[in-house]
Amino acid sequence: MTLSFGTRLRAAMDERGPLCVGIDPHAALLDSWGLTDDIAGLERFTFTVVEALADTVAVFKPQSAFFERFGSRGVAVLERATAELRAAGGLVVMDAKRGDIGSTMAAYAETYLRKDSPLFSDALTVSPYLGYGSLKPAVDLARESGAGLFVLALTSNPEGAEVQRAVREDGRTIGATMLGHLAAENAGETPMGSFGAVVGATLGDLSSFDLDINGPLLAPGIGAQGATPADLPAVFGAAVGNVVPNVSRGVLRHGPDAAALRDAAHRYADEIRAAVAG
Repeated sequence: MTLSFGTRLRAAMDERGPLCVGIDPHAALLDSWGLTDDIAGLERFTFTVVEALADTVAVFKPQSAFFERFGSRGVAVLERATAELRAAGGLVVMDAKRGDIGSTMAAYAETYLRKDSPLFSDALTVSPYLGYGSLKPAVDLARESGAGLFVLALTSNPEGAEVQRAVREDGRTIGATMLGHLAAENAGETPMGSFGAVVGATLGDLSSFDLDINGPLLAPGIGAQGATPADLPAVFGAAVGNVVPNVSRGVLRHGPDAAALRDAAHRYADEIRAAVAG
């Protein structure tokens, strides 16, 4: 029987530390590593990160767009990296932010959440802004495959507020509505559910939102965007134990030296663990 994503995520965070490392091979970062902005540079960058961190970091979040920009050869690198990360015990959250309706949403789900897919991932980021119900094909296939979803709820980009904090006729914000849907998906699951929310670590006081969804909270914004591990308890309150803080540039800027990458990842994991423990 396949263990649920929520179960596997809790075990990985407890064993390796509550850290998600983003894999974002954008042109500026490749250049800072002394690499060319082409498929050779992409491969060197990606597999340096894989070899340095795959057996020590709990969660990895490859940004699909930075691989897709190189066409089929870039996607092939992403496929291989995903397989190697998972084989080493890391969990892969594919950051593709897919969102559509009907058969198209089902096709996106099959791309990332069907077990025999070349891009099968432990979880997928998705956008609910065609209506939460539009995500049903992904929700259903994730349950079947033991995978998870991270739904955009309260994102760290300033533009997100115009949608996510808009108020519905019932008085609730759109963001709160998405959190409510996720809480319903995760009801009764132990040690936590598999359907998480993306909630920015840079957003400050979120006490007006119920973040206790019995599921993971993927938290971008640590490091280069300005948030620190010490900020997490104030932002997430009682739900801080389920936070999966994402750090990208804060770790990746230490490459291409593998030891420096490992040291940076370990340092962030230790700081996050200490902050969460109070």
